[in-house]
Amino acid sequence: MSKKKKSFSLLLTSLLALSLTLSACGGNNNNKTTNTNGENKAGNNTATETGSSEKPVELTWYTIGAPQKDLDKVLEEVNKYTLEKINATIDMKMIDFGDYTQKMQVMVASGEPMDILFTCSWAFDYVQNARKGAFMQLDELLDKQGKGIKDTIDPAFLEGSKVDGHNYAVPANKELPAQEVFRFNKELLDKYKLDITNVKTMEGLEPLLKTIKENEPEVTPYAMVKDFMPVMPFDYIIEKMPMAVYMDTKDYKVVNILESPEIKEALKTVRKFYKAGYISPEVATTSSVDDLYKSGKWFTDRAATQPLADNLWSASYGYPVVSTPAGQPYIYNWSVMGSMQAISANSEHPEKAMEFLNLLNTDPVLRNMIDSGIEGVHYEKVGDNMVKNLPDAKNYDMPTFSLGNIMINYLNEGDPENKWEEFKKFNDAGINAPLLGFNFDTSKITNEIAAVQNVKEEFWAPLMTGAVDPEEYLAKANEKFKAAGLDKIITEAQTQLDAWKAANNK
Repeated sequence: MSKKKKSFSLLLTSLLALSLTLSACGGNNNNKTTNTNGENKAGNNTATETGSSEKPVELTWYTIGAPQKDLDKVLEEVNKYTLEKINATIDMKMIDFGDYTQKMQVMVASGEPMDILFTCSWAFDYVQNARKGAFMQLDELLDKQGKGIKDTIDPAFLEGSKVDGHNYAVPANKELPAQEVFRFNKELLDKYKLDITNVKTMEGLEPLLKTIKENEPEVTPYAMVKDFMPVMPFDYIIEKMPMAVYMDTKDYKVVNILESPEIKEALKTVRKFYKAGYISPEVATTSSVDDLYKSGKWFTDRAATQPLADNLWSASYGYPVVSTPAGQPYIYNWSVMGSMQAISANSEHPEKAMEFLNLLNTDPVLRNMIDSGIEGVHYEKVGDNMVKNLPDAKNYDMPTFSLGNIMINYLNEGDPENKWEEFKKFNDAGINAPLLGFNFDTSKITNEIAAVQNVKEEFWAPLMTGAVDPEEYLAKANEKFKAAGLDKIITEAQTQLDAWKAANNK
């Protein structure tokens, strides 16, 4: 898989699970987000400026992603650069996505030496581990060694990722809001001359789905997986759990969404689609529809977007994909915390670790070397600020989104020159979700959370995908959730939310 495909698909997964994505590569002194001579904005000191008599420091960095064949080769070049810039070298250790959380939990608990580590809202949970003391508080380090970070990235990332008023990790500067879209296989839209301009909701899809079902028996009209959830007007206390506040809330009242009129209507529609054959009958146990994407045997689905996403999806699948909004671009806690680098509470070199993170997020040469590898080996330049992958790129295919500020990356061949300007416009258009900045402390209700999670495993997928009749199963599910302690969780959430609301003048 190319870097373009891989990076965005990973982001999509994070958003739906939460999420989905595709993103890019590179490193260059002419990048338009740096100053005109290509120097990084932070004014990082060189080894000479910091004092060449200092003994070089080696920083251990644990990050997420499949270990790469050429990692050592790239790090050799990276370390020449960082040694000159900040008198430090990097020992990067990669752990694959499926293993990252578990392995990091074990290593952190055992006191494994490390300086920098990847964390986020969906892997090695940022908020939980910050509260456990796994990460160093970064406020002072950001003010001193991390000043370039504060000057460079969107302030909303640092503000929205505070835990109990403090920063414990450096967020990646990337797309800030999360926005859902309905995606379409354009070949089928064109074949049947279908218009998507008026598709705003799931109900609006019905006439289009009907056309595909009647004329394309080998096509799945709506490609859906078991963790599907209808777009509803809620900001969730815990993502994909049944307690939330309304997006337009004024009183910040926590509601049980299973008792809301919105969920009843949404599930009625999904059930109707299921019974009509628009959705696979195996949807409640389907974890992936990649086979449909590869074959083109799908008509529509829903995904999280980013600027120019249609171009990236089309390049990934090999046929045109277009989309239309299914919701507003909201800035959530989980979207702000989707990719972060923390400094270990046990780091022996916290100042130097922050110097490195500062360089990584402000210096396009370093950022792009770590992201894309070695020029002439893994990529070649096809313009001042544009690259294309060489065959050996397969030996160094890093998850771009996980490595820091993406807005100083090279453009991929075919990207528009204004790509990063479009990202900034997208970020500026983001709407703060009501719970942005609120982090629920579950320490008093751990048993109830576990019990509710067990009930969710039993009822959620069948209900949300239309595989069972909501008229019958919604009440059963709600009864089970309440028996597991949902009301106690909501009460605790309301207490904390009221205190947060008062403290923040909401």
